[in-house]
Amino acid sequence: MRYAKRRSNKYHIENEDAVRILTEILHESGKNADFIFDESACKSPVSNSFADTRFYTLSIFACISMLIFTIFSPVLLFILPHGPVIDEERALAAKAMANRETYDVSALQKGSRDNTPLCLRPIAGGKEVLKNEITIVDITNAEDGYIIVRYIGDSKKVKLRITGPDEIVYTYNLAVDGGKNEVFPLQAGDGEYLICVYENLAATQYVTAFSKKVTVTIKDKFLPFLYPNQYVNFNEGNQAIAYSEYLSYTANSDLEVVSSVYNALISSLSYDYDEAENVQSGYIPDVDEVLTTGKGICLDYAVLMTAMLRSQKIPTRMEVGYAGTAYHAWISTYITDIGWVNGMIRFDGKEWSLMDPTFASTTDTEKLANFIGDGKNYQRKYIY
Repeated sequence: MRYAKRRSNKYHIENEDAVRILTEILHESGKNADFIFDESACKSPVSNSFADTRFYTLSIFACISMLIFTIFSPVLLFILPHGPVIDEERALAAKAMANRETYDVSALQKGSRDNTPLCLRPIAGGKEVLKNEITIVDITNAEDGYIIVRYIGDSKKVKLRITGPDEIVYTYNLAVDGGKNEVFPLQAGDGEYLICVYENLAATQYVTAFSKKVTVTIKDKFLPFLYPNQYVNFNEGNQAIAYSEYLSYTANSDLEVVSSVYNALISSLSYDYDEAENVQSGYIPDVDEVLTTGKGICLDYAVLMTAMLRSQKIPTRMEVGYAGTAYHAWISTYITDIGWVNGMIRFDGKEWSLMDPTFASTTDTEKLANFIGDGKNYQRKYIY
């Protein structure tokens, strides 16, 4: 008889010997021994071994499959669709917005309002200039609500700071490598402005390269919000301006223009989540790029709508600050006999609610209305 050693170092009779002995005893006693070989009662070592082998084979196959999936899963990111799904109506609206040939007014009835674009042009008059060897600040037309700055030094990283009578400090990046004339608004109104230019020394260290004060009296308080500037840059050649003219064709009032432009943008633009994750500090939107691609981030939405409304002679502020805890951009606009409208989701015949084209195009109206509430969720920091 053979004995097998268990893990506990105790010996026992092998299964085959135990079955043989039990069968002999049952036969000698005249009893039936067939039940011993019933698979449901007792499985042989061979069948157990087969089951174990099959189990381990399946386990190994599953592990290999998971390993292959893990290795190649990044490739699926390029194959499978990703990002929010754009509904068909929005996609068609974006396509129409991007195609200049669709701006056909032949079948439309002309409104009583003049929809001819008026794109004011900032001019470096050269009559009143503040300068040193690296900076030229043209204040000839400061009474129109803007100054023109050009950096001609050698630094590769330059900042401009303008502090107005409201003591809010606006910081801009200046063009380098010979520079160019860049327009900056005097949005704080009448009073004294401090204009400073800083050159980068290393890392985040800057040195003052230019500093001058100028006292300004602006002849029309709305002019800073009608002219283009570094952030809201547009001219009569932009497709965005042609689109604004088309949308304003049937309008009888400024309110109808605002409504038409606003509704067109929120129904066609899609939020660009990739851009939002990768946008760099100092990013300045191109209005025609936003219009023709049909997508952008909050700054793109706000700048595009601001440019379109300014070209229709409607004073518009592009505002930057916080919506809740998120850094955000939106707009407000001035309507004759109503004043500055700081919001717009819908028009009830008398007034608008928050004029935020980004949220309006990406958020359920009821949720947006709850978020906006009395406007306290919006904290304005800068105006452009």
